[in-house]
Amino acid sequence: MKCNSQMPKYHELMNPLLKALHELGGSGSIEEIAQKVSELSGLPEDVLNIPHNPEKSSQTEIEYRLAWARTYLKKYGLLENSDRGIWLIVPEKRDVKSIDPQVVVKTVRDGHKKQKEAIEKEKLPEEDAETDIEIPDEAESWRSTLHHVLIHEISPDAFERLAKRILRESGFVQVEVTGRSGDGGIDGKGIMRLSGLLSFHVIFQCKKYKGTVTASDIRDWKLAVEGQQPYKIEPLR
Repeated sequence: MKCNSQMPKYHELMNPLLKALHELGGSGSIEEIAQKVSELSGLPEDVLNIPHNPEKSSQTEIEYRLAWARTYLKKYGLLENSDRGIWLIVPEKRDVKSIDPQVVVKTVRDGHKKQKEAIEKEKLPEEDAETDIEIPDEAESWRSTLHHVLIHEISPDAFERLAKRILRESGFVQVEVTGRSGDGGIDGKGIMRLSGLLSFHVIFQCKKYKGTVTASDIRDWKLAVEGQQPYKIEPLR
């Protein structure tokens, strides 16, 4: 992982995270929160795009540290999350605008320590207590496995078939691959249908990235295709 002195530590992201959730109306997806925190931080794009571990996932370092911040604030009793990955401020804490990060960290770690001591003393079953704060809540191992397969193991033909399948499952018809650039990606077009009432043409590019798809990557691609086709541009990440 490449480090940068401008990169905030996870506890330094707790208040920006809270502010982002308030600006989002009290709740937001992981992606929405990350985007809002990035906007509020004022950090340059090269810092925001630093990858955490490009060999295992496309997660950026700031996204990884935000995951830690969310986990601590959840264990502190300030946030909760749904099965669909939506994070929100708990109803009774909606008036909380800021916290002392050091207090949060100490409270959570003290609670974790007491739980471990209780297990050792009373020999409680491990599954009866939340004892793990070693990884963020949403750090599922299957994501790393999938990322490795997509980046390192899948063949170009299989990648093309997978891209077509995902698009069709998402409502696309007449999906065509129009070109291969030789850089691990494909270009194509299709027709997106919405609720059986609307349809529009879409140009897409599907590409393998070890790191993240940056805003500059999207801008470059838009500039490359704008004016060439009378289609709506919807880049797929």
